[in-house]
Amino acid sequence: MAAELHPRSGKLIGLSNSNRTAQRNQPVQEFNHGLVLSREPLRDRDVFTVRIDKKVNSWSGSIEIGVTALDPAALDFPSSATGLKGGSWIVSGCSVLKDGRSVLEEYGRDLDQLGEGDRVGIQRNSRGELHLWVNGQDCGTAASGLPPRLWAVVDLYGKCTQVTVVSCEPPPDIEEDQEEDEEEREEEVASPSPAALMTEPCRDHEDRTGTLVLSTVPVIATAMNGSAEEVPEVTRGHSRPDKFPNNFEPETVLTEHQLFDVFNNAIVSLYRSEDEGGEDLGLGGRGPDSSRGGTGSNNGARGTGGNENGSGGGAEGGGNTNNSPSGNAGGTSGLTVAPSGMTTNDALLFHEKCGTLIKLSNNNKTAERRRPLDEFNNGVVMTNRPLRHNEMFEIRIDKLVDKWSGSIEIGVTTHNPNNLDYPATMTNLRSGTIMMSGCGILTNGKGTRREYCEFSLDELQEGDHIGLMRKASGALHFYINGIDQGVAANQTPGVVYGVVDLYGMAVKVTIVHNHNHSDRLRRNNAIMRALSPDVGRPRPALSLTPDPEAPDRLLFHPNCGQKAAIIGDGRTALRPHATDDFNHGVVLSNRPLHSNEVFQVRIDKMVDKWAGSIEIGVTTHNPAYLQLPSTMTNLRSGTWMMTGNGVMHNGTTILDEYGHNLDRLKAGDTVGVVRKEDGSLHFFVNGVPQGPAAWNVPPSVYAVVDLYGQAAQATIMDDMADLPPLPDDSSEGPTAMSPGSPCSITGASATSDLRFHQLHGTNAVITNGGRTALRQNCRSEFNDAIVISNRCLRDGELFEIVIQKMVDRWSGSIEAGVTAIRPEELEFPNTMTDIDYDTWMLSGTAIMQDGNTMRNNYGCDLDSLSTGSRIGMMRTASGDLHYYINGVDQGVACTGLPPEVYAVIDLYGQCVQVSITSSSGPLDNSLCTSNITEKSFPIHSPVAGVAHRLHNKHGKNVVLLGDGCQAVRVGGYAHGIVFSAKELKADELFEVKINEVDEQWSGSLRIGLTTLQPPDLPSCPLSGLSPSLTQLRSKVTWLLAGSEVRRNGVLQRQNYGCSLDRLTVGNRVGVKRCSDDTMHIFIDGEDMGPAATAVAKNVYAVLDLYGKVTAVSIVSSTLVEDTESVKAPSLSSDSCSEGEEDTTPCESEPALVPMAMAFLENHGKNIQLSNQNLTAARVSSYNQGLLVTAQALPRQQLFQFQIDRLNSSWTSSLSLGVIGHTPDRLNFPSTACCLKRSVWLLQRDSVFHNSLKICENYGPNLDTCPEGTVLGLLVDANGCLHLYVNGMDQGVAAQDIPSPCYPLIDLYGQCEQVTIVTNHVPAVGAESSEARCQGDMEKADMVDGIKESVCWTPPPEVNPNKTCEYQALCSRFKDLLTLPDGYFNEDAKYNLCYCESCHKLRGDEAYYKRGEPPRDYALPFGWCRFALRIKPHCEVSNTFKKWHIAYHGTNVGSLRRTLDHSQILPESSSIFSASPVKAEGHGSYGEPEENSAPEREIPRVRLSPTMRYSGLEVFAPKVQFRDPRSLRCHHAQVGFQVCVRPGSYKVGPQSLGASESLDPRFSNTEIEWITKEKGGTLLYGLLIRVE
Repeated sequence: MAAELHPRSGKLIGLSNSNRTAQRNQPVQEFNHGLVLSREPLRDRDVFTVRIDKKVNSWSGSIEIGVTALDPAALDFPSSATGLKGGSWIVSGCSVLKDGRSVLEEYGRDLDQLGEGDRVGIQRNSRGELHLWVNGQDCGTAASGLPPRLWAVVDLYGKCTQVTVVSCEPPPDIEEDQEEDEEEREEEVASPSPAALMTEPCRDHEDRTGTLVLSTVPVIATAMNGSAEEVPEVTRGHSRPDKFPNNFEPETVLTEHQLFDVFNNAIVSLYRSEDEGGEDLGLGGRGPDSSRGGTGSNNGARGTGGNENGSGGGAEGGGNTNNSPSGNAGGTSGLTVAPSGMTTNDALLFHEKCGTLIKLSNNNKTAERRRPLDEFNNGVVMTNRPLRHNEMFEIRIDKLVDKWSGSIEIGVTTHNPNNLDYPATMTNLRSGTIMMSGCGILTNGKGTRREYCEFSLDELQEGDHIGLMRKASGALHFYINGIDQGVAANQTPGVVYGVVDLYGMAVKVTIVHNHNHSDRLRRNNAIMRALSPDVGRPRPALSLTPDPEAPDRLLFHPNCGQKAAIIGDGRTALRPHATDDFNHGVVLSNRPLHSNEVFQVRIDKMVDKWAGSIEIGVTTHNPAYLQLPSTMTNLRSGTWMMTGNGVMHNGTTILDEYGHNLDRLKAGDTVGVVRKEDGSLHFFVNGVPQGPAAWNVPPSVYAVVDLYGQAAQATIMDDMADLPPLPDDSSEGPTAMSPGSPCSITGASATSDLRFHQLHGTNAVITNGGRTALRQNCRSEFNDAIVISNRCLRDGELFEIVIQKMVDRWSGSIEAGVTAIRPEELEFPNTMTDIDYDTWMLSGTAIMQDGNTMRNNYGCDLDSLSTGSRIGMMRTASGDLHYYINGVDQGVACTGLPPEVYAVIDLYGQCVQVSITSSSGPLDNSLCTSNITEKSFPIHSPVAGVAHRLHNKHGKNVVLLGDGCQAVRVGGYAHGIVFSAKELKADELFEVKINEVDEQWSGSLRIGLTTLQPPDLPSCPLSGLSPSLTQLRSKVTWLLAGSEVRRNGVLQRQNYGCSLDRLTVGNRVGVKRCSDDTMHIFIDGEDMGPAATAVAKNVYAVLDLYGKVTAVSIVSSTLVEDTESVKAPSLSSDSCSEGEEDTTPCESEPALVPMAMAFLENHGKNIQLSNQNLTAARVSSYNQGLLVTAQALPRQQLFQFQIDRLNSSWTSSLSLGVIGHTPDRLNFPSTACCLKRSVWLLQRDSVFHNSLKICENYGPNLDTCPEGTVLGLLVDANGCLHLYVNGMDQGVAAQDIPSPCYPLIDLYGQCEQVTIVTNHVPAVGAESSEARCQGDMEKADMVDGIKESVCWTPPPEVNPNKTCEYQALCSRFKDLLTLPDGYFNEDAKYNLCYCESCHKLRGDEAYYKRGEPPRDYALPFGWCRFALRIKPHCEVSNTFKKWHIAYHGTNVGSLRRTLDHSQILPESSSIFSASPVKAEGHGSYGEPEENSAPEREIPRVRLSPTMRYSGLEVFAPKVQFRDPRSLRCHHAQVGFQVCVRPGSYKVGPQSLGASESLDPRFSNTEIEWITKEKGGTLLYGLLIRVE
């Protein structure tokens, strides 16, 4: 047969070279109509072979080849070969199609990856089987049952533009006679070839049918009895070894194609064994037609050849034509038995029963949703059988539509598809279902993990793969393009079906059986092409052993990224098509780096199309076996990379600010990396060392270069002579150091050995040699990130950290303190404040000991700190704990610390990453002036003078750089919307500069103002955001597009100012909302005048990087720069000076002149105002009682009002807060909860923002506030909202409160009337300023020398909760005791309730000091005190002021006798509270009276400084009573609060044998006080507790 092409061909084909060469005309403009056919029909065994002469990179796809039964003389040529019908078989890519329908998904070599010079052929053998030949190698049977009369077909499609027919003849090693084949086989058994010596049979085990399964060399044919009998020769057309040989005989010589087989099968077999959980593979032997036997796939997608001994097998029967019993048995011996007993050819397919809009095809491997532009759901499909353990269920996205929001969802379900009534979407199913949707996990339709992984299914593109696997342990994993995303769910049921929901954009998917097989095969082909670029041409034989004389030279490894290539003898790496793709450019060194060996590359070529640039680092992965990711930072193990100016370890950022920014390098610059002998990793930029980036890097690491983004080509620099030597000490930084280098943190002179301990919380990660701690998964996890110092702090030693990274997702922030618990003994809790012993923490403004608040309003607020702030802790020699903020001592936080304490940091909430500073160590005078932090971690923007930022919610094609100061559109021409980070203030200009333009697009930047709140946008996905600003109509938006002003897309005016379409690089554009409610546009600083009027007040600046404008940077700043000023003192500051001679009232006034406040006339419909709008009353119903002040609340001014009237007929009570927009025209809803725009609301004990709860357990429960309570609101200078209750600051309730804001009150439920307090009124409960001052002084740590006037008797506090139900219940029980009123103080204001609501309203601390010398006592929380009458001589006695406070539990029957004697008597006490003791001799505990009897028993009384001990039931037995009001039964206990004379008692251990601590403040060894002195105690109050 002549090797020529038929003269009739596709309409774009031109023939030449005697019809042997075909060329597609207009190859850049057209990609199809390139069909050519052979001149004559093929003869059996002839291989019609063409050579690829030319390719272009304008298109996807490439050459397609096959056969057809259609005569070309009468053929109406379609546009492509896949359009041929009537008996046509075409190989396209790695698939085989019959009459345009896929019959084999994964076959042979991928034709799309062939290059110029490669040869491809097609053959029909004598048994009617179709074979593909690539570069002289048979790819096996592609199809069977072909008719005898066929023409060869070649389609010059896509990239392929020219081919030449090179031959049409049988291959030289094909023998027609089968007997000759058998003789050859016998010769092979008798005399094995050298290649057969490569492997030896290794028999692992036999299955039940006697099939031998080999795990090490699965190419050995086996007999029915399981014994190995022969080793096939490794030649073209024979079985190929799946493992690389351990050694070769000296005389062994392999051809190019044999070597290709060795590499290809070794690597593919390794990957298969990994993917399939280590399951054994079926084996194929040599077929009768001498074709390739191959390996049997577990999914049975392709059959393999068989032989007489039955060693072949497959789903399609292979090529076995022997009808002998042994031959038939061989038909199944290639299969293995799965653990469940099912054969592995039971391929995963889609179940025939599916959603109503689903159409199945491709043997039920492909599912497609009908009417994708009209319907978005009813596209659920499930697998035809349950998934096995460790079985991968993977699909490929074939088609998407860009109409809907949302996309594909995938998961598992326990429901059998035969019995399931398919829902519209799988997330509607409320049982037995786990789905991945977007980037989260939904279980039974409810979100269980909001951000499971960084990939969102809604952002995947056509061709991407999604997989899932249920591990044998029950863990469910999802895979995106082969990358494991981690555990999505634990304890997944054992029997689950795979399920796919073709939702929204997802239209068509196909099950992928050989997971990543084709990608790996392409990479293996690339390896072989790199080793042998002229495959099929004569070349010297390869040596598999390195030449010992050759130098150990660093080169690039030939296995590189899909879009990368290695040239220049392995010294240069490039992305040939850098303007088409920005990733898949990973290259590695050919060998591991030696210690102290510098690997340096020079950037040869860059493109200016993309963002980002070169990345460099090291990895422990061997490049020969690594599945190369698209970017190296996607690798989750054994990898350290410098990217931009940060350092990442296993895909997680460990240093945000490190060295020179690689994204700013130009062609000619150099970057390098070295691993030192001590395991530290260093990077170089232009020869300058950037300092240590990581520690404990293992020794055998390969260098990595990622030609990403702009970086297109790099060359290894061999000459390192110009590099300066590395510093000997890794702690010493270079002299010329970029800001942000870790060296600037550690400091050249840093000698402190303080580090973070290796033991830490679950979510914490320790890096940077123990100096840096970070919380991983910071947007999905907010706690479990406690870190602790590696040793105890020395006296006077400062432990200081700097906050490096924060997120705005959570409430609360860093917590810091010390603990006496050794790290080895600490079971790390969720948060450190959960520890109930030996721990002192600062949380917000509260000092907490063992989980209990000791004091509020400490001198600093950790929740208000930002990135760059420094926090230090120091224990003094006297046991005091001090905190330092940015080097400033905040004073004593607490005292009495034990000598050995560890520093503790809780990376909680917003705080994500901290590092130990060089200031840590012995405290010196330089602490307060240290500026190391400001140099290392700049607080301000990297752009000089910039204070504005862009919001982190933006269009899907936008990437933010430079800490939110720059925006770059990385793809397409749309989806480039960005917002300002905060609302613009009046007359505040928001301005950007154009950095990059792309002239291929039309249109330009658009700018304006919008009422859309970016914080309200979903975090993931952002596909719901409009593609362009003109389509943004969900909220009111004013914008300028070109020279047209539009409102919600509707044209308002034309020819406004200079057209934005004319702007180019360097021009500046700004927008301002003026105080007259107009929008002004500024171009290069010039005001273009008012563009729109009646603009709302609360608006964000909005930009659209549309068309040619691809990158901008901010050049404007806010009106008022944030300054790091010291926090303003609290209005309830403890201002009493210990040095004052006289006790003076504690006054605290706002720093600003207070503005007169009144209620606005616009209010809820049930409100009636009076008293010059200072009093508001609800006149009907229980709601419609909203109030707003007419004036905005100035910063630092306290707004207070008093509750005048409550109505107990209703439940719940008032709520209050602030609203961030003018209320003049506000349409008030029925309750404040319905306000959802810029509202912060305090309700009960929770804080809400826009109706969403952001904080719980804040302050007292507002529903329990009685009449007379004074409530207040204050917004401090940092924009933080505070609640005041009776003058007591309850701490920060919310942050980032806008200015202006207006106080808001909702008179709801019980609260019917309030009045604004116009002057500073003492809080209810502080009848005199003296009493308040004394109460404040109780919080101080008293020492000897404090004046007696300070150590007063329990102050005459008044209970603010006059209507407390608990106090009323206790009072009714007291009345049942029928005790004479003469025993009790007539003034009821001295009666105090210590229930949770009352003591929080008063702002009580848990512990106070009393007496001289001062001694701690605990307030009796949970009890109610009724003040007893004090004898007149005791009231005026100065000695009484110096007595201590204690408690005594007793029984109800002893109350009257005790009160009669005005002191605790043993005969009136319970048997547990007093016991007789012998009188002791002279000089012992107590001296007996002179005339006393020598053996007289003296009773002793047990007291305690805490009711947690004295209130135990053994001391205070419970009695049952019936409440006369509610008629309910309760249990009550009684006790006394007593004053004890110092020196009259002895401190001793508890006598109950309790093993656990009874009170966190008092040790069990000193919790019991014993006294026997008559007159040593004085009754002060009766305590009652009711359950």
